Amino acid sequence: MAVHSAPARRRADAERNIARIVSAARECLSSDPGATVDDIAKAAGVGRMTLYGHFRTRADLVEAALMDALRAGEETLSSLDLTGDPRQAMTRLLGSSWELVAESAALLTAAEDTLPAGRVRELHDEPARRMAELIRRGQDRGVFRTDMPADWLVSVAHYILHGAADQVRAGRLASHEAADMVTKSVQSVLTG
Repeated sequence: MAVHSAPARRRADAERNIARIVSAARECLSSDPGATVDDIAKAAGVGRMTLYGHFRTRADLVEAALMDALRAGEETLSSLDLTGDPRQAMTRLLGSSWELVAESAALLTAAEDTLPAGRVRELHDEPARRMAELIRRGQDRGVFRTDMPADWLVSVAHYILHGAADQVRAGRLASHEAADMVTKSVQSVLTG
């Protein structure tokens, strides 16, 4: 019996270590996109060897942290009511999206600096799909512009969201004003 419980215990310990490491990576990289593996291991309360036993490279760790943030964001976004008037639904989606972007802007910077080109965009496929569907619905109802494809309009919204996060980080835009600025900017593009 001890033979059977020991591997289960190691797996449970490994899972707890992974969860602590990913959580520490999210926290460290959200404060400092240049956080080192040593910084993250220290914050997780594990040694470098333990960390590297689960994540072979810093890029693997950054991707795991971003994926964890995206999973948490998906829980928030999937619970939004996007029914009814597409303009009002877009306001709700942008408000929640802004909160998620603001919370993880530095982590996103770390991911963009670390991961291969296109990988960050690929990991954002689900939120982009949700926004594109809402834009297409608005286009079908005649409330959003139809002279530009929905995928382009999603990209513009994405750049506005991330541009606002950059402005907040640089001190050129107050955080409490950003959600309203993002919403007004994207809505003006959509209804242009």
